[in-house]
This record gives sequence, structure tokens and C-alpha cells, in this order.
Amino acid sequence: MSLERVREPEVMDTSQEAEDYNAMDHSEVNRVFVSDLLHFANAHEKPLGDVLDLGTGTALIPIELCQRESDCRVMAIDMSINMLELARYNIEADGLIERIELAQVDAKQMAFSDGMFSSVMSNSIIHHIPEPADCVSEMVRVTASGGILYVRDLLRPETDAQVEHLVQTYAGQENDHSRQMFDDSLRAALSIDEIRELVVQNGFDAEDVQATTDRHWTWASIQS
Repeated sequence: MSLERVREPEVMDTSQEAEDYNAMDHSEVNRVFVSDLLHFANAHEKPLGDVLDLGTGTALIPIELCQRESDCRVMAIDMSINMLELARYNIEADGLIERIELAQVDAKQMAFSDGMFSSVMSNSIIHHIPEPADCVSEMVRVTASGGILYVRDLLRPETDAQVEHLVQTYAGQENDHSRQMFDDSLRAALSIDEIRELVVQNGFDAEDVQATTDRHWTWASIQS
């Protein structure tokens, strides 16, 4: 039985939060996310095409993806202006302004048309959403028939001791504010059963969601 979910603020919209997030070392997590996404796409012989990235933060994953996959473009959305300002800087620094577009969009109610994107990806947005069902249904809505849904997020631990261990293991070298942000995020995350229930409600197999690390679940599906 996991700890009770403790919601955190939906938008990381202070400049300090954005700067601390951008300064944290996400390189290995981002590399693995992109590698796993590309492996899933290749295994199903699906081109990524036009990709939507929900909760892009400072656009580090779209940058990693576009550096490794030439045949895709990314619409990267976030609610935080401060995150998007840093994202724009990162994209320009890597010379990817022609392939990554940024927009301030609420992932719970997107103006994009049904089936607009051939791939929808997200890393660590779900735990920020007060009612994640709203975000999950929107992801499904904007994914084209036959398209890829690839979502990864934190997995809520079962005990306070596990939270402390994960924070020390993966954020022990960060500053106090960054460590507290990670602690808060772990406590706001969904359990494996909670995210599987949402996936099933949207017409997908519960087994499409798997625990993929000691602190992450991953949902990988092909839209019907």
C-alpha cells in the first residue's frame, strides 16, 4: 500500500523553481527516456512524425530527441512561463528552433484538434495534475489512430523511508530546494494501480503500464 497522495502545486512557475529544475542533472533520465521511446517506436515500426510533448519544462527531452532522431518535429507545451523562457534559450543554444515549437498550454484542456499528433510523449507531468484523468483523456484525444502514446512519471513510494532513500540516492547532491521538490514530487505521484485504472478507462490494456525503475512507471501504447 503506497503512501497517501499529497498533491503539489500544478505549475512550477517561479523563476527559482525553473532555474533549479534546469540546473539539476537530468541527462541520464532524459537519455534513457528517449532511448526507450525510440525502441518502442522502432519495435512497432511507427515513425514519430509530429510529436506533442506535454509538460516539457525546459525542453530538455525534445532537444535530446531531435538530436538523435532527424525525422520528427516537436510541439512542446508547458503552463510555466519561466520554464518556457529557459526552454527557448536551450533550444536556441542547440540550434533546434526550426524543429521544436513552444507554447503555453494547459494539458488538461488543449485546443489541438482530435488526432492531431502522430506521437504524444510526456515525462513527469502526471504527478503535477490535481485530477490526472483530465490529462490522460486529453493525451488520448489528440493522438492519431495508430499513433504512439509514451508517458513516464514518478511512482509513489510505499513508505516515508523509501521517499528519503530515493531523495538521497537521486537528489542527494542537489541544493535543499531541489531535494524538497523531488520529495514533494514523489509524494504527489500516482501508484501503479492508479495509473493503470486511468489507462483502462481510456480503452487501453492495464499491462501497457509497467514499473520501469525503482521510481518510475511507464505507459506505452499504440492508439487504436
